[in-house]
Parts: sequence; structure tokens; C-alpha cells
Amino acid sequence: MEILKVASSSNPNSVAGAIAGAIESDGIVEAHTIGAGAVNQAVKAVAIARRLLDKGEENLKVIPGFIDLEIEGEEKTGIKFVINMEQG
Repeated sequence: MEILKVASSSNPNSVAGAIAGAIESDGIVEAHTIGAGAVNQAVKAVAIARRLLDKGEENLKVIPGFIDLEIEGEEKTGIKFVINMEQG
């Protein structure tokens, strides 16, 4: 499973393309964020990816959750989004 790191400065269109590509190849992807700005960009990217992957009967399924990450030796709590395709 591919893990995407999304920052507040990330371009939602670029992240959406990465999400769509990972979904098409692996069927699942995780996006990791730290901070409100990064969460905002990730949510916009998921909405754009949903449009890119629109195939009628399938839809994106997103499961948010907390994650502990180590950044420069410091423990930080972030939010992860597990994204995959859902039938029906």
C-alpha cells in the first residue's frame, strides 16, 4: 500500500492524481497529514480523486483515523485517511 504525505502546501490536484493512480494500481492508498491545513488539502484531493475515478457503480471509501508520527525526533499526532474503492 502506498503512503502519501500531504502538507498544507500540497496541490490538491496533484495529490488527487496520486490517489487515483494508487487506487488503480493497488486498490488502496493511505494519506498522512499533520495540521488543519494538510487535512483540508487531503479532503479536497479526495473529492477531486472521486471525480477522476468515477466509474458508475463504484465509489471511494475513506476511513479517517489518528496516527502517531515521528518528525525530526519528535512524536506528533496526525490524521490518516485510508482510501479504497467500494462496490455498489
